[in-house]
Amino acid sequence: MRSAADFIAAGLAAVAAGLVNALAGGGTLITFPMLTFLGLPSIEANITSTVALCPGYLGGTLAQLKDMHGQKKRLRLFLGAGIIGGVLGGVLLLHSSERLFRAMVPFLILLASGLLAAQSWIRAWLIRRVSRSAMVPRLEMVASLLVCAAAIYGGYFGAGLSVIMLAVLGLTIDDSLTRLNACKQAIAFAVNSAVAVFFIFSHRIVWPMAVVMAIGSLIGGALGGGLAGHIRSETLRWAVVSIGIIVGIAYLIR
Repeated sequence: MRSAADFIAAGLAAVAAGLVNALAGGGTLITFPMLTFLGLPSIEANITSTVALCPGYLGGTLAQLKDMHGQKKRLRLFLGAGIIGGVLGGVLLLHSSERLFRAMVPFLILLASGLLAAQSWIRAWLIRRVSRSAMVPRLEMVASLLVCAAAIYGGYFGAGLSVIMLAVLGLTIDDSLTRLNACKQAIAFAVNSAVAVFFIFSHRIVWPMAVVMAIGSLIGGALGGGLAGHIRSETLRWAVVSIGIIVGIAYLIR
């Protein structure tokens, strides 16, 4: 039986995750450790966190709809690849033993923290590449395979997926960073939605926690949108990276 304090802690973690996802990314690095701290097994915590944070991705996708114009063909290809990869990742997660997944958790958290830490460098590299790649041919079929591979990781764990997706698109697609970012938002939303729907049938979602956290993530996302001009995303990102590294090392030692 969960106490009121457990739900309050999970809800506050989801508010924080929704806020940082809106401003910097990496919300899973807050919600997943909180759920394991509250006593959920690692796989159930990961699944519940994925489902709970899924609504928050919708806002980011809707905010960039105008930048998706003219990308219909590309999006059809990438969304299909992302959904397939995400579900495959979910299948891998459900067929992982608790012991195996728990052993991998510290490395997954540290990987996600590293990706988040490198986000600004990846973005700067993408800007430089896009500015000088006008003659680079489009490699959308190659990109779709890489999108599928990234989505497998996203379905399995999820933290840092947006950073990986943006790097994959920037590496293979010749377009502006704004349009690539909009494409990335749509893919991340599709991957997380597909995985969340898949997990619904797994009977491993802790629904009371998931509902409270979904509400919290929506509140956090709204707060993040309102605070976008007042909080430096870089400061928040490094705070989340620091939390992730500390949590990852703590899991590794434990």
